[in-house]
Amino acid sequence: MSTLVGWHVELEFSEEGHRTGTAALLRLSDGSELRGRGYAMRHPSDPEQLRVGEEIAGARALMDLASQLLQKAHAEIDATTGRHSYPINH
Repeated sequence: MSTLVGWHVELEFSEEGHRTGTAALLRLSDGSELRGRGYAMRHPSDPEQLRVGEEIAGARALMDLASQLLQKAHAEIDATTGRHSYPINH
């Protein structure tokens, strides 16, 4: 099986106190870029587990990208067909 296209995803994490933030960048093969954000909050009584905060914030940033990618795809479908398409959000 050969690869037809490739996408590049970058995630950058930041930690401030009990808050973990993630900035996500998706570079698509058509040259466009989508940017997503995700956050996680640690309760003060929870033990510090930076990896868990990164996983939650990263997952939320990727969910943001997924939503944007669905919107982009449906906008392209609408433009091509001249009809409104209905994205499934789950």
